Amino acid sequence: MRHFIISTSDRLHFLMRRVAVFAVCVMFATVIVQIIARYVFSSPPVWTEDVARYAMVWTGLLGATLSFKTQSDAVLMQSVFPEPPNMLAVFAKAVQSVAVLTFILPVIYFCFIGLKGGFAKGYLARQSGLTADTLGIPMVWISVAVPVSMVIILLHLVARWAGDDTLENPAAQLD
Repeated sequence: MRHFIISTSDRLHFLMRRVAVFAVCVMFATVIVQIIARYVFSSPPVWTEDVARYAMVWTGLLGATLSFKTQSDAVLMQSVFPEPPNMLAVFAKAVQSVAVLTFILPVIYFCFIGLKGGFAKGYLARQSGLTADTLGIPMVWISVAVPVSMVIILLHLVARWAGDDTLENPAAQLD
């Protein structure tokens, strides 16, 4: 089971890195189109700003999963104790896990469940009723980045506790 969790986390990390790079490329391309259309043709397409913004949302949230997996996020006690004693390391890992869970679990919960407990009033349900003006697509396609990234971070956290050594083993980060 331990190997399955870690390999699933590694595969998701590999896939999310590709998706995040694609989102950055989409964002870059739409901004370039907007700049050229605005300053060369004096007529920028209305959709470029929204596409760039939504690509940036996906990039940022997927980037958070990437930094969490590689532990390039803020790590407790790393600068104070480069190699902390075993009990201190376990305690720091537990405190960090509690902090991550304190943030992630309510976000996941309220993505699906509303404040009064119904599925119809959750964040994703409210977003499914809205449409992006310039693109004409349901906003849920943009908003789904929030629960997707939170669930991926949760899986990476489980992989850390299962013994994922991505930080200690640089070869594990290579594709």
